[in-house]
Amino acid sequence: MPQLLHLDSSADPDRSISRRVTARFSDAWHGIGTDHSVIHRDLHSSPLPHLPTSALHWAPHLRTADETVDPSAEALQVELIEELISADAVLIGAPMYNWSIPSTLKAWIDYVHVPGITVPFESDTAPLVGKPVVVVTSRGNDYTPGTDNASADHTTAQLRQVLGVALRMDVHFVPVDLTLAERVPALAPQIPRARANLEAAFSAVDDLALRLGGATAR
Repeated sequence: MPQLLHLDSSADPDRSISRRVTARFSDAWHGIGTDHSVIHRDLHSSPLPHLPTSALHWAPHLRTADETVDPSAEALQVELIEELISADAVLIGAPMYNWSIPSTLKAWIDYVHVPGITVPFESDTAPLVGKPVVVVTSRGNDYTPGTDNASADHTTAQLRQVLGVALRMDVHFVPVDLTLAERVPALAPQIPRARANLEAAFSAVDDLALRLGGATAR
């Protein structure tokens, strides 16, 4: 049964663009067949606690003798890692907040990025290698390559480093720029482009869901 792990992190449950686009992907995934299931984890409405100790950054066998971990915190980490590993594909809604990712998404990353378990350390431990992950990055202004704001996009680079380089996943970015065009007067002239960007994102996730969902079913 092909399974999708769907993560949302927007703090706006009603008007979020990233949530609209991830929902579109999830619906397309469901539409492939009744065997295509989805686990949805809303990191905003049900936020994860921040790591209670730096010991959780390491696999148990790599911790020092004086490092102790609360059993409930370790159980949560095991749950999140197993959930990630068991998924056939991953979908992440990552709106840009202050030029970076929401803290709720960062908390999830801190639990699942673990040398010796999900990241190679003393051996080639890479259970996520090649696993597809679709990242919907919504940004209020225009951060496309070549624009004046491009260098301020610290969302894409951070997630490419963690997901693609460290965890060795197959990362597909779906950017949606100018999401604040209809709210910020100075961006009002960009409303047609903003609407076109959203439609392009819908088309991109429709294609990705069919392609990745079909691949996992084979």
